[in-house]
Amino acid sequence: MNSDALSRRRLLAAVGVGVTGTAGCQSLLTTADQSSDDTAETPRTPTAEAPTGGDAGDGGGIYTDVYDEVADAVVSIQVYSGSGRPASGSGFLIDGRHIVTNEHVVSAGDTIYVRYADTDWREVSVAGTDVYSDLAVIDAGTVPDSTEPLSWVDARPPIGTRVVAIGNPFGLTGSVSEGIVSGVDRALRGANNFSIAAGIQTDAAVNPGNSGGPLVDLDGDVLGVINSGGGDNVGFAISAQLAQRVIPALVADGSYDHPYMGVGLSTVSPLIAEANDLRRASGVYINSVVQGGPAVGVLQGSTGTATVNGTEVGVGGDVVRALDDTPTPTRQDLSTYLALETSPGDTMAVTVQRDGATETVELTLGTRPPP
Repeated sequence: MNSDALSRRRLLAAVGVGVTGTAGCQSLLTTADQSSDDTAETPRTPTAEAPTGGDAGDGGGIYTDVYDEVADAVVSIQVYSGSGRPASGSGFLIDGRHIVTNEHVVSAGDTIYVRYADTDWREVSVAGTDVYSDLAVIDAGTVPDSTEPLSWVDARPPIGTRVVAIGNPFGLTGSVSEGIVSGVDRALRGANNFSIAAGIQTDAAVNPGNSGGPLVDLDGDVLGVINSGGGDNVGFAISAQLAQRVIPALVADGSYDHPYMGVGLSTVSPLIAEANDLRRASGVYINSVVQGGPAVGVLQGSTGTATVNGTEVGVGGDVVRALDDTPTPTRQDLSTYLALETSPGDTMAVTVQRDGATETVELTLGTRPPP
């Protein structure tokens, strides 16, 4: 989107920009966010001042422009389980009828309602979910005529990119906070001890109720789907790169198949390096090979343990140095390559250090088992 596009719609901004408090913000992965009463929502009123860092020539600024462009496509979500108050979250429109949100939001109950900025609540259905990426797609049926879907970014954002998070923290509809991309390729906590690869870290305020909302750049394009907050000034989003692999499958088939090596992994620590006589503490150590999995007979897990500085660590396992010539100095690098570059059934070259020598083996990926 360009600056002309950002000026197409001028709404009255709802909330002051630059919210910094994240007190009480906890991981949002296991349960959906708890809804506040509708009376707690802040009505849309004109902002009194231009956002910090913006151009105040028209009484607003760049963050106001981004909000005005994006807010119509962001929805409030309420999920009812039949008992107690509804769980709540956020979502955003990606095409003429589909809304993206988090799996942990829609899994909180069986009856789901969404509301756009200027509509009443509408009951909707779930088109597909994927617990391993914490993504879900809602079939909204029809959407307001004036609402335009959001677009994804084309590439991974540089660290330091200025961003805006829009959603409904604590039931406060249409709230906006600003920050930067603090990190990329973060491993987010997922189901069954699997991680969600290629995550984005941000210092934009993220609180319960933001889950499923968009993290956008200053052009209004989506960098990621807000997933959780880990503490003051630490929030996370599922990257646009992973979302664009998963979401089309959820729309078409209702599910997504993740590639699967069938191993237990650790980033090589100084203690693992010392116990295994490695010259450098780098690479990914194979702790174990899952019985019946793709890596049986191909990769080698620990053959024993050793105690280093009072800590027991595995010894004798392979150390993965690269996948298809892509270096894997950390577990996050390995997970990112698997998630973004491979699919079940692919055969890849795995470069390992084994028994003091370097060799390359071929591994055909399986499909990650259901949780």
